Formats: sequence, structure tokens, C-alpha cells
Amino acid sequence: MPGLYLHIPFCRRKCPYCDFFSVAAGDPLVDAYPDLLCRHLDWAADHGWQGPFATVYFGGGTPSLLPPPAIAGLLATVTRRFSLDSAAEITLEANPGTVTAASLAGYRAAGINRLSLGLQSLDPHQLGTLGRQHGCAEGLQAVPWARRAGFANLSLDLIFALPGQTLNGLASEIDRYLELAPEHLSCYGLTAEPGTPFHHRVRAGEVSLPDGEFYADAFLLLHERLTAAGYEHYEIANYARPGHACRHNLGYWQRRPYLGVGAGAHSFRDVGWGERWSVPPALAAYGDALHRRQDPAERIEAFDRGGALSETLYLGLRTRAGVGDAAFRARFGCTVTEAFPAEVARLRPWLVQEAGSWRMSVDGWLLYDRLIQEFL
Repeated sequence: MPGLYLHIPFCRRKCPYCDFFSVAAGDPLVDAYPDLLCRHLDWAADHGWQGPFATVYFGGGTPSLLPPPAIAGLLATVTRRFSLDSAAEITLEANPGTVTAASLAGYRAAGINRLSLGLQSLDPHQLGTLGRQHGCAEGLQAVPWARRAGFANLSLDLIFALPGQTLNGLASEIDRYLELAPEHLSCYGLTAEPGTPFHHRVRAGEVSLPDGEFYADAFLLLHERLTAAGYEHYEIANYARPGHACRHNLGYWQRRPYLGVGAGAHSFRDVGWGERWSVPPALAAYGDALHRRQDPAERIEAFDRGGALSETLYLGLRTRAGVGDAAFRARFGCTVTEAFPAEVARLRPWLVQEAGSWRMSVDGWLLYDRLIQEFL
């Protein structure tokens, strides 16, 4: 079954390190945006997309700027036009500074059953460095509010390799996160993405990121502490209690089809060897296309066999499940070793074969961006 992604491109203020498409929440289109999403869903249903959806993911931006009735209305449209699997995972990303006990209860009543809270850090100084608009108290308060609202599947974000961070400081943060007992943790190393204000500050010498040695030590510290606490390191940046891996994101890494709705959203169609489509990140153009009853998305890539074969490895090796030879042969008519004999030989010991699947070691994940070039 396919997944559904809805992009909510509004923020009260854009974080200086973020390169995802978003605009100020005061944009005149914000109130009309849920109607545009419903129009987009209607267009997709009328032009070949079929349900039921196995997962739904509200991402952004800041989806928690939409009130619960708007989220309920969107899910009602999804159910009416496509239907949802009876066990669908339905995720909402939320900024701790935009939620209340009442709004979280409203999201749960609307049908959200997985909440992703963007804590990012529990260090007040680092929250300031990141330009976050919430404080530690708001982040800590959002967790019990979520539990009282009925969320039994809670994910928390943590950013590491921050300017001036020490391993002892990170270890203390890990302890505080573990005290919150989330079912899922997403742990991202801070990067200076080109074009962002944070990138400009790094280039100007106003702020310095830790070196590669610290990044590696921090990555391994997270792995050791979180796996010892019972979390599975199931993808480079993600950890989960058993049974709580993010099914929606696994669909991306397993190259399953998904529909992206909203300005700046992407889709993957299981046509031929696969196609990727993108909605341009422009709100006015998005609204104009939908009011003209035109497809707001454009095809950006159509894969041939070689491209699909490479991407299957590129995405699958991000995960602990890896790439199974049986499924690979069923899809491409060859095993991984038959397709890339020299590359597989060069990448040992970082690339290992266990129980019929190829996986990256944890040390291999540290070198992932460089190692994966062998397959591209």
C-alpha cells in the first residue's frame, strides 16, 4: 500500500539551519491552504492515485500551526477519496512552542496516532544557537501533555554535533531524553546547509561546527547509549523501541510508492523502474494550478534499470534491514554481488552480508556518504 505525505510550509519564524521549504505563518494563503490540499487530494484521486494509504505524514514547516479541525478535515478527505488502512500510521510533526494540552488532545481526536515533537535539544544555550522559538520548559511540558492526550507512539528529535558541544554534555542530554521514555528518537548531526543563514555564519567564521572526529565520537556515543537502553538503531539517524520504527519513512528507504501533497512535496510513482515527481516550492503557483484544475507537480526523474538498481542500494543500505538478495534478484534478475562485484569487494568490512541481506556496519554508516558513491 502507498503512503501519503502532506507538506505544511508555514513557520512562525524559519530556523536558521533549516533548508526545507517554508514561509512565514502570516502569509495570506495560510488560512486557505487546507482547502488547496483537499483540492490536490481530489485531483490525485481523479488521476490514478489509489488507496488505501498505509501511512500518512504531516510534515513541514510546522504542521502544528494548523488547528485540529483542519487536520480532521484533511483526514476526512483522505478517507473519503482514498480510504485508510485499518492500522494506518498517521504522524504529525509538532513544534513544542505551538502546542497546548488542548490542541494535542484535539490532534489525537482528529485521528493522529503518532506524534513527532521537535525538541532538538534540552540545553537552553543550544536552543538559542539553533534559533529555536521554544524553551526547554515548553519542550519538557509537551511530553506529558502528549501522553495525557493519548499518544502512545511518541518520537523526539535530537540534534548533535552542535557548536561548543562536549561528549559529557551530549551524554547528559541523552540521559534527559531517556527519562522522557519516547518510543522513537531521531538524532541528526547539525550541518550547515548551503543558502541558510547558519551556513552564512559558518562561512563568515562567526560560528564553528565540531570536527569530524567529534562527530564520529558523538554518533557512536548515541549508538552505544541508546541501543543499551533498548532502542534499535534501525536507520542511520533513527532509533526505535521494538515495533515503533517509523513505517512512513521506511517506505521511502524501501522505495515504496507515496503521494506528496502540498507546495514543496515530492512523490514516488511505481511506474516502470520508478518516477519521482515534485511540486515546486511556490505557494501562489500551487494555488493557481489547482484552481485551473491542473497537476501542480512535475516529473523530475524517470529511472532506467541501472538507476533503479543503484537507488535501491543507496536507500536500502541506510537501514539496519539492508538490502535482501532474494528481493533484489526478484526485482532486477541478479544479486547485489553479481551487479557490483568489484564494489562489494572494495567496501568490506563496512559492507557485510548476514542472513541473505547486505548491511552497512555502524562504522560504515559514519562513512556512508563516501562509501555509497561506489554504487552511484
